[in-house]
Amino acid sequence: MEYLLIFISAIFVNNIILSQFLGICPFLGVSKKVETSLGMSAAVAFVMTLATIVTYLVQTLVLNPFGLQYLQTLTFILVIASLVQMVEIILKKVSPSLYQALGIFLPLITTNCAVLGVAILVIQKDYSLLESVVYAISTAIGFGLALTVFAGLREQLALVKVPKGMSGIAIVMVTAGLLSLAFMGFSGVDGGLKTLFGIE
Repeated sequence: MEYLLIFISAIFVNNIILSQFLGICPFLGVSKKVETSLGMSAAVAFVMTLATIVTYLVQTLVLNPFGLQYLQTLTFILVIASLVQMVEIILKKVSPSLYQALGIFLPLITTNCAVLGVAILVIQKDYSLLESVVYAISTAIGFGLALTVFAGLREQLALVKVPKGMSGIAIVMVTAGLLSLAFMGFSGVDGGLKTLFGIE
């Protein structure tokens, strides 16, 4: 039941973009079309899950035993950058078609603070490896949901006549704010589920 709670909370209540404001750069930059946002979401989901597993193992097997916790952020950045490069090389060799589909998004993930944020959050929340993986997958789904919904809204905005003073980035920011407010409607759902299932 705790895994279900982590899942629902990460997607809706504590959405990585709309509640924790991590990963704003791709949220605003890659959300002009639903197709590109789906590609970015898939790439982020893959890298985020893989990075969380590797950084968790690095933290528990290397940093904690040797008292090197102060190197956490630097180590995690290096691990994530290395993973993205490794995934890029493997995809290029194994599946050129998938590499072509994700090619443009993979370098963007290296600078996506949402991936680093999740890797650090699972350590701060003191999750087990399985809980960390569930959290990473759930957060990636939440990231993809926010990105795809926002892309759909932006596609619709392109079809309507927006007042001149609100055109461009202004209407994009207003739309992002309204979407964030919509997701705030889910706040308290995790508390209600904890009460319902008697979880402390």
